[in-house]
Amino acid sequence: MEVVETRSGAVVIVEPLGRMDSTTAQPFGDRVVKLIRSGSDHLVIDLGQVLYISSAGFRSLLIAGKLIDELQGKLVLCGVSAEVKRLFEIGCFTDLFDICATRDEGVLKAT
Repeated sequence: MEVVETRSGAVVIVEPLGRMDSTTAQPFGDRVVKLIRSGSDHLVIDLGQVLYISSAGFRSLLIAGKLIDELQGKLVLCGVSAEVKRLFEIGCFTDLFDICATRDEGVLKAT
C-alpha cells in the first residue's frame, strides 16, 4: 500500500491508497504511530482511496486514535467510501472516530 503524506498548517494528512488488510495494516499503523510520536498530534486520515479495510486496519486506526487521545490531539477520518463506511458500521466503529465527508472538513475539525 502506498501512503501519501501532506500538510495543511499544523494538520498532517495521511492518505493510504489501496487495501488496508493484514499485509498492509501493520506498516501503515507503524508509520502513523511514528508521525504521532514525532509531534504530529493533529491528524487527518483520508480513506477516499481505500478499497477495503480489515480488522487489522481497524486495529491500526484504533491504536492511532488511542495514542492521539493520550496526547490530547485530534484524529479525524475523511473520504470514507460507502463500502468502507458499511464495514465501519458493521464493526460499530462509527462512534469511535470523528468522520467527515471531505478532506477540507476533516482539516477544519482536526485544527
